[in-house]
Amino acid sequence: MNEKAETPLMIAVHNNQVEIAKNLIKAGANVNQQDTIQDSPYLYAGAEGRTEILAYMLSNSMPDQTITNRFGGNALIPAAEKGHLENVKILLNDGHVNVNHQNDYGYTALIEAVALRDGSQVYQDIVAELLKHGADPNIVDNYGKTAKDYANELGYGNISKLLQTNT
Repeated sequence: MNEKAETPLMIAVHNNQVEIAKNLIKAGANVNQQDTIQDSPYLYAGAEGRTEILAYMLSNSMPDQTITNRFGGNALIPAAEKGHLENVKILLNDGHVNVNHQNDYGYTALIEAVALRDGSQVYQDIVAELLKHGADPNIVDNYGKTAKDYANELGYGNISKLLQTNT
């Protein structure tokens, strides 16, 4: 562990060193060990698009779904916000992540995919995937807004339509 409390597994995930990460997980490395900024190998793999490592973790270890990042988010929220569609699908298809988890700002993965991004096709696909897996478009954040409110304010017509048909 270094001065940032990063384990060898965390460093391998940071550097997207897939085989090293797999070997460390096989050897029993803790995918939930958090560093000084509350990232864990599992949370980081989800947030940063480490798709192959994330899929391997979910199949070969026990990610703790109650651990959150420094913003109170689970692995799904930053994956959705950063446009990592494949990670979103992997997390949702695994069936253990809470699709409606709210972070410290009251944001869900659905709200972040709408409010903090550009409404482009990848975010439309993420919104559709989240809705397909039970994301609630009526959840209100700490600012009194829903994903629908943000989509309408930002002029994301296609996302607004998706949200409208799922309420």
